[in-house]
Amino acid sequence: MGPLLLLSVLLIASLSSKTMLRGGRLRFVSEMNMPRKHFFDHLILLTGVFLIVGPVIVIAFSSTHSGATLGQDGLQFLPGPYGVEVYSRALFEGRGFTGGVTGITMALNSLYLAAGFALAKVAVSLLAAYALVFFRVRFGTFFFWVILCSLLLPLESRFLPTYAVTSKLGLVNSYPGLMLPLLASAVGTFFFRQFFLGVPTELSEAARIDGAGPIKFLKDVLVPASAPMIAALGLLMFVQGWNQYLWPVMVSSEETRMTLVQGLSLVGRTSPQGLALAVLAMLPPILLVVFCQKAFVKGLTDGRQ
Repeated sequence: MGPLLLLSVLLIASLSSKTMLRGGRLRFVSEMNMPRKHFFDHLILLTGVFLIVGPVIVIAFSSTHSGATLGQDGLQFLPGPYGVEVYSRALFEGRGFTGGVTGITMALNSLYLAAGFALAKVAVSLLAAYALVFFRVRFGTFFFWVILCSLLLPLESRFLPTYAVTSKLGLVNSYPGLMLPLLASAVGTFFFRQFFLGVPTELSEAARIDGAGPIKFLKDVLVPASAPMIAALGLLMFVQGWNQYLWPVMVSSEETRMTLVQGLSLVGRTSPQGLALAVLAMLPPILLVVFCQKAFVKGLTDGRQ
């Protein structure tokens, strides 16, 4: 993760702006005034693409070969003739102890979990930030930082107490049990709070004078204004929910509740079906990021506007 992060920083720095030292001052030259890209810039870009996309392409190609070919020759760098058969078995063949869980079932479970995460986490973060900013709560800033610090703790450190509460509420092996303990988002609350702090106080006072209550002000003013931020955070939360593994493993023991990421343990890691499930598990987040990247960037950069 560290090298890839460093590579991304170098890529952004080299392609979006150049740093020049003139007269003892550090200046940034915009891309419009930059000369033609150098060979080194393209080399960094191609290296990053190779490191990130290369393994995904190799896995996708290898999943279209037979198990005998993979066992004898290893991973393949060209597509094979068994793609339709392998992916059909990965999606529709029953597996597990009962044989009643298929790739389609696991994909739907992942979709329910990811969509629930995205909707609920954004809603909870929005309401929490709204209360902290627009309601005169004594020591509100202190409570915000306490909440932020507590939620920044990794989930693994809260496994036992969270599972105990979930079990006492009778939510084990259920969709609410998968989602409810993880709905609070420190990152989402922080971003919405920073966005709401930029809203002029005159706007809320004018709405109050016009007779708009807190709910109407939130629904008619703040939610439309923060639509780019909602889209960006919704994308982040969807990907986070789709990739959840540890908590679903702990709180759900029924095979019919298994997500696609969990289902990778039901098939051989180097079998064609296992590689096909890995490709299917990566596909929705990749497509979502590719097609929604403009909304994501706009939400994080222009949300205040």
